Amino acid sequence: MGIKVLDKHKTIDVLFIAEGTYPYVRGGVSTWIHQIITGMPDLSFGVLFLGSREEDYGEIKYQLPENLVYLENFYMFSETELPPPHEREGSPEVYRLRAFFEEVERVPPELSDYFFYTERVTLEDVLYGRETWRMLEDLYQERGITVPFVDYFWTMRNILVPLWIAVKGATSLLEKPIRLVHSPSTGYAGFLGSLLRKTRGLPFIVTEHGIYTRERKLDIMSARWLKRLPRFLEKKYDVDDLRKLWIKFFENLGKLTYELALEVFSLYEGARQVQIKLGCPPEKTRVIPNGVEVERYKPLRRTKGKPIPPVVALIGRVTPIKDVKTFIKAMKVLVDKMPQAEGWVVGPEDEDPAYAQECRALVKALKLEGKVKFLGFKKLTEVFPRIGLTTLTSISEGMPMVVLESFAAGVPCVTTDVGSCRQLIYGGLNEEDKALGKAGEVVNVADFKALAENYRKFLSDETLWWSASEVAVKRVERFYTFEQFIRNYRGVYEKYLSEGGEAWQASALSSAKS
Repeated sequence: MGIKVLDKHKTIDVLFIAEGTYPYVRGGVSTWIHQIITGMPDLSFGVLFLGSREEDYGEIKYQLPENLVYLENFYMFSETELPPPHEREGSPEVYRLRAFFEEVERVPPELSDYFFYTERVTLEDVLYGRETWRMLEDLYQERGITVPFVDYFWTMRNILVPLWIAVKGATSLLEKPIRLVHSPSTGYAGFLGSLLRKTRGLPFIVTEHGIYTRERKLDIMSARWLKRLPRFLEKKYDVDDLRKLWIKFFENLGKLTYELALEVFSLYEGARQVQIKLGCPPEKTRVIPNGVEVERYKPLRRTKGKPIPPVVALIGRVTPIKDVKTFIKAMKVLVDKMPQAEGWVVGPEDEDPAYAQECRALVKALKLEGKVKFLGFKKLTEVFPRIGLTTLTSISEGMPMVVLESFAAGVPCVTTDVGSCRQLIYGGLNEEDKALGKAGEVVNVADFKALAENYRKFLSDETLWWSASEVAVKRVERFYTFEQFIRNYRGVYEKYLSEGGEAWQASALSSAKS
């Protein structure tokens, strides 16, 4: 079973299923979860954390709120979660798993029943059953997969085993009184939420920050672990065969989640449209933007007359999806034109140490030592007064909190054209929002020259900087406050906690005991 960190033996009003986020990773989705929990102290919350391996995470990164009454961890790729090897015939029903790898418009919701309250296919069957081996052989031959079977076999094993770890998570909650399940993504977290919805009758909702399927596709296309073949074999074998399996699996897992969720939220309209294209019924979709505690950052705003620091800060994790290398290249161009300029990378480096080392090597190769600095995690209240611009050079985002926090501190932003950045910087919610003007600039992904030119433009033109700063403050105060954000989600929660209320809970407990 999982590792139980906290259990106050109280009813859980809202259970978050956090895949690789809260409370062990800072920022992004984790901050969003923490905001909701602390913003609704009258409700009790639980968190079921789904991680990769225990050694991939450090200590808890947040002070756990008093109204967090339950926290349990499950690790999807931990060998300790697996039963000991032993030969078995297995079950022919394992063939139903093929539905996750097929081209279908709709994944049948009854597929979730297959994993729960049944011994038709167990984790032992998947790991050690001869029937599973036969199913994998058939799929391998039918798809004409060219990579060596051993690589294909371990890929499929790594895809499938986390499903049964999610089942363990659902099983651990059988006796817990839960009133509502909220997943901040599809994927394995959404699958676990779908299990709880289908088997216990619990209301289940989803909020996607980025679009999980798209983000996993980006991860898979750039993954080092899918480049295991020696160079002389790359032309002989198509490594994309493995990528296609992963991508189709996550697409169908997303469709199953959309099918079983009662409502599916996104952070901006563009993301909602993508959800619909990926198979989510339009009537289930709704946009709820993020919000920021404006009053917290208000004292940090610069007063006129003070010089603008020639410092550009990329605030975020040092990972490929943040494309820190493009920021470093942009800083090279900027420093050549503005020798006094500095670039700060403000965020943890432990998520992808190899990539972080590559970024540091690039700084050295471009002779930017002392000009591009890696500061690690810092409190934003310490950072904003010392910088002139915030930047994001990401290749994928949802609605980045750091942009809203920068706006609240009066700091303009220059970003790549990802997620809701265009909406945030240029205005896009309505005509009133657009009329406010620009709070910075947006450029194409990976365009380091355009980034550098806009850094130079804002840092050297005080009139332009102040105009963008004033727009940033007006936009965040009008449309993206923490109070609006909490009010929106409180309305969602009350809908299910009041309409279902004790009836949902009684139904759930009755299902669990039967």
